[in-house]
Amino acid sequence: NADILPGPNGSSSAVDAKGFLDTVTSVFPDVTLSLGWTTGWHPDQQNKGYDWTMVKEMAHICSTLSQPVTFPVRAALVRQSMSELCWLIQQSDRYSLTIWTGKEDVYSVEDLLYIRKNFDKSRVYYDVLEPQNSEFKKAIGIEC
Repeated sequence: NADILPGPNGSSSAVDAKGFLDTVTSVFPDVTLSLGWTTGWHPDQQNKGYDWTMVKEMAHICSTLSQPVTFPVRAALVRQSMSELCWLIQQSDRYSLTIWTGKEDVYSVEDLLYIRKNFDKSRVYYDVLEPQNSEFKKAIGIEC
């Protein structure tokens, strides 16, 4: 797992993509790669999402890879990035999303349900903190 590109509201300090990918793909040629963006969340302002420049740069970097790739994306930023993220995972059947949450992020279970409704369920994974994790599972019929 590495944040290889600067992302929404994030810092520009990301892991060197080429160095990381060269090392990981040579040592672990069959591993699923988790490649993301540095992000930030500011509760008192409008937070921009993942834009076209960000997803197209990620698609370009990943286009030469043969391994499965999951893109960790911040739950609180997905709604404003639906078109871009849909496009990104449509670029290869090896691509998926991992929805994650920051401790201070503001998002709702409805946001998670919206993501579930609008993406192929087999290509989205969730790394969600409590209490939203339990509420989300209950809303989709999984007993905790």
